[in-house]
Amino acid sequence: WLRRCTHYLFIVVVAVNSTLLTINAGDYIFYTDWAWTSYTVFSISQTLMLIVGATYYLTFTGVPGTATYYALIMTVYTWVAKAAWFSLGYPYDFIVTPVWLPSAMLLDLVYWATKKNKHSLILFGGVLVGMSLPLFNMVNLITVADPLETAFKYPRPTLPPYMTPIEPQVGKFYNSPVALGAGAGAVLACTFAALGCKLNTW
Repeated sequence: WLRRCTHYLFIVVVAVNSTLLTINAGDYIFYTDWAWTSYTVFSISQTLMLIVGATYYLTFTGVPGTATYYALIMTVYTWVAKAAWFSLGYPYDFIVTPVWLPSAMLLDLVYWATKKNKHSLILFGGVLVGMSLPLFNMVNLITVADPLETAFKYPRPTLPPYMTPIEPQVGKFYNSPVALGAGAGAVLACTFAALGCKLNTW
């Protein structure tokens, strides 16, 4: 009974937090001077939130396909949350690309192809999710309005002067945000995949 309750609570908490990360991941359109840096950080954070929850859910049920189901939960949560924010006038295009689904499908595929081998799931699944999600997340960036135009159209009066949108300096900090996010994500996702498996064996 305790394990079952903990299981459902964990699914809800991780999925909700993943949704919040996703909403805030779009927020870098207001900080154009640090856009690529923010993109990299949020790509990694979404990767880790997806992999730990999906791996936990997948190994808990032992049924290939539940990682994709978990990603679908995250997507629906995000649709609901962004619809609410959009209705309140938040300047964000109501285009939500389910970027987690392809990565979660790769995780399911690894689990199925390796005949439910947890070590292969951690290593191969972690690398695939970590490397793929920053790439798919770029689709999200492409589907939002022009960052600079949006930033000046909807200024945030509560922002301190040093965070006011300025002329973008793309490439100033990271020249390849997708490559950096994929490289770091591939390493860190394996660790979080192991954590997701471990949560089922406490």
